[in-house]
Amino acid sequence: MSRPTPARRAAYETLRRVFEDGAWADRALRSAASRLGVDGRERAQAQALAYGAVQRRGTSDHFAALLAERRIERIDPPLRAALRLGLFELLWSEGADHAAVDQAVSLAKGPGGRRRGAGLVNAVLRRAARERDELLAGLGDDDPASAALMHSVPGWLADLWWEELGAGDARSLLAAINTPAERAFRVADGDVKGFLERAPLRASAASAGPEPAPGGLVVVKSGDWAWVEAAISRGELVPQSRASAAVVELLAPRPGERVLDLCAGPGIKASAIAASLGDGGSGLVAVERDPGRAAELRELLQRTGGAGARVVEADASEPAPGDGFDAVLVDPPCSGLGTLASRPDARWRRSPEDIATMAALAASILARGLEAARPGGRVVYSTCTISRAENEAVAGAAVAPLADLGAGYPGLASPHDPRCLQTRPDRDGTDGFFIAALAP
Repeated sequence: MSRPTPARRAAYETLRRVFEDGAWADRALRSAASRLGVDGRERAQAQALAYGAVQRRGTSDHFAALLAERRIERIDPPLRAALRLGLFELLWSEGADHAAVDQAVSLAKGPGGRRRGAGLVNAVLRRAARERDELLAGLGDDDPASAALMHSVPGWLADLWWEELGAGDARSLLAAINTPAERAFRVADGDVKGFLERAPLRASAASAGPEPAPGGLVVVKSGDWAWVEAAISRGELVPQSRASAAVVELLAPRPGERVLDLCAGPGIKASAIAASLGDGGSGLVAVERDPGRAAELRELLQRTGGAGARVVEADASEPAPGDGFDAVLVDPPCSGLGTLASRPDARWRRSPEDIATMAALAASILARGLEAARPGGRVVYSTCTISRAENEAVAGAAVAPLADLGAGYPGLASPHDPRCLQTRPDRDGTDGFFIAALAP
């Protein structure tokens, strides 16, 4: 029995924290990797295993129950975590070998090697290794229920996208959310050429969303990820998807303007706005209710040259701190269905009731944003989700008219309201963002 690698141990601990303690996957992985001293290439492997196993939980639990001939709830949580990790590696991870079985069994036995039930893990995984092709061939996506099992999502989510996008686009989108997300970053000082010349990475300049000209973004394919993390700590890089960057581009903040960012934490878009305004971001007012996210926002602005921005801890659904703003960004809490590839556990945390609640909250925050803008100003409403109730329904019901963004970017026009934009991971290779522009 081979001893588990540090990467597998970190992935296993992450799975247990997520499904037994309710921890978020990114935070659980960060904690496990730090405790075990996992970094560099090993950390990348741990993330791939942990995130993949969390994403594929629905399908792997189905196979585990089938092969163990018992309900998944009857298998003890530590054994379930070992099964989820082992099944992901055997069925969906590239280059899996016999070590995946041995090490998953070792993890199931626990530190002292005495936990009961490890024999079940061994039997299930060895059978899965033998029957891999048959198991995967038995999956299909002819209807929402079978697609939910095949792509490992809650049934309500497959139903939602089937209804709103049609069967073909729903299948394509469901497949995309189980592939690794694009790793895009904003170069804080905007000098992409200089960054690419000095960075020990395989990276390329990226177009910021729908705009044809490259902005301050790079997409990193491979390289020294420890160097990337250090660059983020130094304020040289900010993780930001191309779709997120497009939101700021369409808001078009300019030097000398006053800009309001509602629901600004943790500050990815706020820091980009501050950079566009110049002068340390002194024209920016960023509102965030949660104290922890407000602290992250302040820290990021300090690190990236936006220390002149004003951060206000307040509820964005209440009257804004001031009015007469030239531009307002309304980026409310949402279901996050456009970012499931990079937020592996989000699919298991959401419900249809969440969507209805968030849509109502978004409508109230958008109303406050419209009140805060000056006549003739600009308001951009954005979410990182793919859900008509939170997107087109909210923007279309606002008191201000919608600008026709789709006329400028027809390939990104929303199928439900072509005046709005909707990016998608499967079609556009970036997060799924909704963007609408309103004229108060």
